Amino acid sequence: MKKLLRSVPYGPPALGPYSLGVVAEGRFLFVSGMTPFDPVTGKIERASIGRQTELVLENIRKVLGASGASFEDVTSCRVYLSNLTPETFQEMNEVYGKYFAESLPARATVGAQLLGFDVEIECIAVLPQSAE
Repeated sequence: MKKLLRSVPYGPPALGPYSLGVVAEGRFLFVSGMTPFDPVTGKIERASIGRQTELVLENIRKVLGASGASFEDVTSCRVYLSNLTPETFQEMNEVYGKYFAESLPARATVGAQLLGFDVEIECIAVLPQSAE
């Protein structure tokens, strides 16, 4: 059985035929690729790589929180950068490291063609026992 997260409080909307996250088997949360959507303005913000990474991770925080999880529960991430260079990787990594300072999930970073933004991150979390 699975639970679909189509919206989360103060988070980004699902802008197409997908869920923001899916809880499967009661313990696994699959978070869709989050973009630098700013819920205050209601728009995707195309700022520096660092600022976009911050917005993406704050959106992930909201999806995790809606399921009773946190960054500590994330086991794997995929980061997509539109212009993957040593400089953009470093800028993203500096912000990313602040959110995953201790838990350090497995991760892949991939150069990709993105539409109207430069950073997208998806992740998988194992929900804590209390969130079941």
